[in-house]
Formats: sequence, structure tokens, C-alpha cells
Amino acid sequence: MKTILCYGDSNTWGYIPGSAARYPRDQRWPGVLQKLLGSSMHVIEEGLNARTTVLDDPIRGGAVKNGLTYLRPCLESHAPLDLVVLMLGTNDLKHRFGFSAYDIAANVAALVGVIQQSGFGIDGKAVLMIAPPHLGKLSALAELFAGGTEKSRELAPHYRAFAAQLGCHFLDAAAIVESSPLDGVHWAADQHARFGNAVAELVGAILRDRSV
Repeated sequence: MKTILCYGDSNTWGYIPGSAARYPRDQRWPGVLQKLLGSSMHVIEEGLNARTTVLDDPIRGGAVKNGLTYLRPCLESHAPLDLVVLMLGTNDLKHRFGFSAYDIAANVAALVGVIQQSGFGIDGKAVLMIAPPHLGKLSALAELFAGGTEKSRELAPHYRAFAAQLGCHFLDAAAIVESSPLDGVHWAADQHARFGNAVAELVGAILRDRSV
């Protein structure tokens, strides 16, 4: 059995737009991924609301929300792993952090480096770096993400460049899903289904290639 770790933020956790509730497991994209990949694969969900890439959030939980802080113990806890699917960066778009799109991509690249050097799996190529989708109409979140919509549209090229440099796999979520107009950040259930299907197709190809 192959083991896949999905490491992300509230869209991996399954946050329902305009609500503090969570989609059922089978509606969240990692659950869709699990169903499509079947019993020969084990998909581990590691989503956390407000998770950043490499920094503490002084307003939302401090070090608890730091994706780098938890990444090492997470990898060790679930090892051995065959693939890590990494989708972070949306929360780095918050105005209080002041990151550029390049900065955010560089932060994600730092996480990829940690994964590749951890010895969690067969080789360093077993990482799928996903650029998050663009922010939509933010309404109540407009001040929190001031300037973030424009930056979100600049993320994918930087992610792609770092993925090529690091020799890992890449996917642009913005080519597949759209954020809900209810809050501009989270996804409707049908978008989780679309994304789970797209990731399943790519993950299946990656793991088949590695088994040859």
C-alpha cells in the first residue's frame, strides 16, 4: 500500500464557505482523492485552518499555525511516505504579513526542501507542489486580504519555477477550481470534487511512474 500525505490549510481541512463548519470526509478533496485511488492507496489528511508556510501568526494561534513548525514531526509521524501533496500559501496573502508573490513561493520551496531532505520516502521527486487558486470576491475578508487578490494571480509562475528548480511535481489549482463568491477564499463542494479528480489523475501517474 502506498501512502500519500496531503498537507495544507483550510481548503484541505474542508472549510465550508461562509461558515465555520466542515464538509463531510467524502466531500473534502482528500476524501475524493482516497475514493478514486482505491484501497491500494492510503491518503492522510493534514489540513489546518489559517496554516501559513513558515511563520507564526500572532493573531491566529502563533506557532500552531506555522506550517514549517509542524512539518517535520508530521513527516516523521506518518513515515514512510510515497508522496507529499503540498498546498499552502493562501494565508500568506494576508495583508499583515506583507509578502510578495515571490516571497510566498520561496516559503513553499523551503518546505519542499525540508520534505526532500527528510528521508520520508524513496526520492526527493516525491513531492507535488500545488499553487493555490486565486482569491475571489472577498467581501467580509477584504481588509484581511487587502492586496491579496492581485498577488494570488502571480503565485503560479513562481511556484512552477521553484518546482522545476527543486525537481518536484507541480499543479496550478487555479486552472481547476475557483474560490466561492461567499467569501472569496474557500471552495464549494463541487470544486472539492473537481480538484480531487484532477489530483487523483496526476497522483496516479506520478506513483505509476515511480513503480516502473
